[in-house]
Formats: sequence, structure tokens, C-alpha cells
Amino acid sequence: MTEDKGLRERVTRQGEDAIGRIAQELLESSVVSGALSAAFEARERALRAQEAAMSALNLPSGGDIERLTRRLRSVSQRLEGIEDALDRIEQRVDAPAASRGIDARLSAIEERLSRIEEAPASAPQTSEPA
Repeated sequence: MTEDKGLRERVTRQGEDAIGRIAQELLESSVVSGALSAAFEARERALRAQEAAMSALNLPSGGDIERLTRRLRSVSQRLEGIEDALDRIEQRVDAPAASRGIDARLSAIEERLSRIEEAPASAPQTSEPA
């Protein structure tokens, strides 16, 4: 069993080494690197041509959609912030205990004001000679 495992590991390692050497030789080959460069350049030209064609047809490109998506996320986050702020304001305005407290204080102030207004009217007026 261990002999089979050792053989399998050795064969696997040798296979990986062979593939690594072949890949390295391909990468160092001027023909392959030239072909890869040409393929990447062709891809870039095709992308630019596609964007130009889509722009001429007034259709959005992938980049346009990506920018729009980012912008929409930004607006959405701002809107959530505004909604949160409005919720906090609404909670403060709708706070029933605070409202009742203010109403009670206002009534007490009005009552005191009425007493103050009545006090001079009910007090006897004395006129002292000047």
C-alpha cells in the first residue's frame, strides 16, 4: 500500500515537473510570447471597436453600466442616510411623553400669566398725592 502511494507521488511529481518545464520553455519562446502579445493587442482593438460601435448606436458599454451601477449604489446609500435622519426626526416629533410634558408646562405658564394679569386689576388702587 505504501509502495503504491510512493509510486503515485513520484509519478505525480515527475509529471508536474515535466509540465512546468514545458510551460517555462513556452513562455521563454519568442514565437509564443509574440503570439500572446498579438492576441492581447487584438483583444484590446476588438474591445475598442466594440465600444465605438456601441457608442455610435447610442448603446451603453459594459464600462458605462459599471459606472452607472456604482453611481446608483452611491445614491442609494445617501438615500438610506436621509431616511434614517428622517426617522430620527419623526421619533423626536412623535414622542408622546415629551409632547404631554410640554403641553402641561404650557398650561401652567398660561395659568400663571392669567393670575398675574388679574392681580393688578383686583388690587385696590390707591392714589397718593404727588
